[in-house]
Amino acid sequence: MPNKPVLLVIAHGSRDPRHAATVHALVRRVRATRPDVRVETGFLDFNVPSVQGVLESLAVQGVRDVVALPLLLTRAFHAKADIPAVLADAPPQLRIHQADVLGPSPLLLAALERRLYEAGLTPADKSSTGVVLASAGSTDPEAIAVIADIAREWRHTGWCAVRPAFASASLPRTEDAVRELRALGCTRVAVAPYVLAPGFLPDRIAQGAERADVLAEVLGPAPEVARLVLERYEAARMPLPSAVSA
Repeated sequence: MPNKPVLLVIAHGSRDPRHAATVHALVRRVRATRPDVRVETGFLDFNVPSVQGVLESLAVQGVRDVVALPLLLTRAFHAKADIPAVLADAPPQLRIHQADVLGPSPLLLAALERRLYEAGLTPADKSSTGVVLASAGSTDPEAIAVIADIAREWRHTGWCAVRPAFASASLPRTEDAVRELRALGCTRVAVAPYVLAPGFLPDRIAQGAERADVLAEVLGPAPEVARLVLERYEAARMPLPSAVSA
């Protein structure tokens, strides 16, 4: 029986050491969940190993099949341009398929709620709590529309209200969404960062949450995120095409 394709998790990278540490923690959880799958990590920028370096190493080792999974929550510039460009330069003996980005997914909503409950909320608080769904932001209209759609969907699960916010590129900012939920009359306001790892923009979200009652942690190595990584891997490898695909 042929070996399973290697799962290459592609992270953005950051000068903030917390970013890489969180990515590695998530990858460890993925490995623990599926010890039968080889999982490697590559970074687009700032951190090592680079995606290109991992791909070259895999080729030298005789690996032939790779599923490249963008550790991204929306399908914006990195997923549409940066990652396909890097994969196009991979050693020719590798058969690579680019998996879908992680979001949107019900598993991410479950991870967001997990983080809010870990921060002190309970399911009984939902109807009186307004939530700011705070993402990094993007200049890509498709990515922004997806965040707005997620906020609308999440509102229907019982929260008092859910408003999207963005740390960069788009409006409103986190602090503006907090004020709006206060004005709506929500008893408490919680900020749920829709980001995978700490860094500059998540810190900006935290600053904007100063007047909120609850600030959740980033999604990080939540078990739901690990499950989602493996779901995307399985979908991408069945069947694995013979060439790089975006």
